[in-house]
Amino acid sequence: MVKSKILMLGLASSLFLASCTKKETTETSAAVTDSAAIVQPSADSITKATPTAAGDTSENALDWAGTYEATVPCADCPGIKTSLTLNDDKTFSITEEYLDRNSKNQDKGTFAWDSTGSMITLKGKSANYKYKVGENMLIQLDTEGKEIDGPNKDLYIFRKK
Repeated sequence: MVKSKILMLGLASSLFLASCTKKETTETSAAVTDSAAIVQPSADSITKATPTAAGDTSENALDWAGTYEATVPCADCPGIKTSLTLNDDKTFSITEEYLDRNSKNQDKGTFAWDSTGSMITLKGKSANYKYKVGENMLIQLDTEGKEIDGPNKDLYIFRKK
């Protein structure tokens, strides 16, 4: 009989403690839910403030639109004075003037960003160049998308005007 009274008392204590614990958990979660709803900004403001690409890239973190200029090397002339304008709508215009010649090429078209958001490829009638986009500069790349190396590599850096 004593054992059954102890068992009943233990069972009653367990139920009592379980009901108290459950009530506290419910009140705590309700308080957290209420305060979270007040503190957190709306989903619209989060969407507008968060960039679409993961992390900062040249595409989403730099002011890349504008005109860039450089005089790139030429095999049979002193150089090619090049002016490239990138527009916010992902269109471009390029002018290439061969020095010491009476030759000038102009092209327009669109450009696309690579998956990393750091390189663009021009798609025009004749222009099919690739550039790495940096802070106020473009670095012309070879046809495989690699930086041009060698003693004249600095001549392939376009500066923003």
